[in-house]
Amino acid sequence: MTLYNISQTFLKHIVCHWSASCQWTRSLAVSHKLYPCRGLSTDGSAPRPRISEDSIEVFSHVYPRDDMTNVTAKILSKVGSQLHNRPHHPLWLIKERIKDHFYRSYIGRTGNPLFSVHDNLSPVVTVEQNFDSLLIPPDHPSRKKGDNYYLNRTHMLRAHTSAHQKELVRSGLDRFLLAGDVYRRDEIDSNHYPVFHQMEGVRLFSNHELFARVENGEELSLFESGGRRTPQKQETHTLEAVKLVEFDLKQALTRLVRHLFGEDLEIRWVDCYFPFTHPSFEMEVRFEGDWLEVLGCGVMEQELVCSAGAGNKMGWAFGLGLERLAMVLFGIPDIRLFWSEDERFLKQFRLSDIYQPVTFQPLSKYPALFNDISFWLPAEGYTENDFYDLVRSIGGDLVEKVTLVDGVLEIVRMRIQIQTIIYKICFQWQKSCA
Repeated sequence: MTLYNISQTFLKHIVCHWSASCQWTRSLAVSHKLYPCRGLSTDGSAPRPRISEDSIEVFSHVYPRDDMTNVTAKILSKVGSQLHNRPHHPLWLIKERIKDHFYRSYIGRTGNPLFSVHDNLSPVVTVEQNFDSLLIPPDHPSRKKGDNYYLNRTHMLRAHTSAHQKELVRSGLDRFLLAGDVYRRDEIDSNHYPVFHQMEGVRLFSNHELFARVENGEELSLFESGGRRTPQKQETHTLEAVKLVEFDLKQALTRLVRHLFGEDLEIRWVDCYFPFTHPSFEMEVRFEGDWLEVLGCGVMEQELVCSAGAGNKMGWAFGLGLERLAMVLFGIPDIRLFWSEDERFLKQFRLSDIYQPVTFQPLSKYPALFNDISFWLPAEGYTENDFYDLVRSIGGDLVEKVTLVDGVLEIVRMRIQIQTIIYKICFQWQKSCA
């Protein structure tokens, strides 16, 4: 079937399934071993997720649907894929390089790595884990139904790997790396996909650990009473403790990215805001003439640390996207390629050594095909991510990009206010001729 025929079928399918596929269109018609029960099977024996009219089944657990349910069958089909754990997949290569760096850089007296790695935890989490445990306010925009995949009001597909921070700290861990697939409703282009992969790290310090190498360190303390929050520190932390934790964090991450990109890499730090760290920073690196954001980090909010049962410690945390690093380091131009089963793609990353240099070689020589689609809607109740999910469900990975052509035009017809919307859909086949 040609791309033209596929695109025409796609457009017809949208019309045929319009009212049944999306809530806003209906208005037109009227791990790890510590947590074996939370881990995922890696031998392919786990049943595939299923979705029905009344419930959603993921990893043999049934979740009743309610008014918050918005996860699609297309997204559920990705759950359990674990690209980051497939040997020789480009995401696995990046994860292994990061893991190897931490294993070599942080070694205990007996020669064992100090950082544990958790890359097999279930992506189904509670809303409390994903938001409340990270001190994200109830009215924070990141909780919106339009930006997340909810199974129901109490459970969702994690939007970040930080959803597991509290449980891992509560288990007694004070140094760990965490990797996994995360899910967010987003726009459609070559840099965004509703499923991507994150890796993060946490390190906690006791009073002795932080000040052991400081002259007269026994006289210093992590905490102070009666303090106040400033741009430089939290109200419970002493300034000297924060500065030491911040220094350790930036030093650790500088070494990591130079390990990945090269020792001559130019780095800069940008102050930012995250609900779960303060102070918070983003790291940007100079790559091929442009500044590229590669990760976010900061000093962990002490309220979060205390709620996890480690109130006598303070620490840092960071998080990064594996796809972004892989796209830059391997020259992969389109995020959809990470989901390719094409042998021509996969064999490029079967390396004898995880540090062997590799540059992606393009697969497709087909030209892109563009189609415009327009429709009208009531003036309120429309969310762009609903349309993007519909496009992904029908067009799949044939769709490279969806752009708004003329914006939203509000008109009044017969005293009813409506919107006319026009999108341009770009189809791009990623495979080469057999």
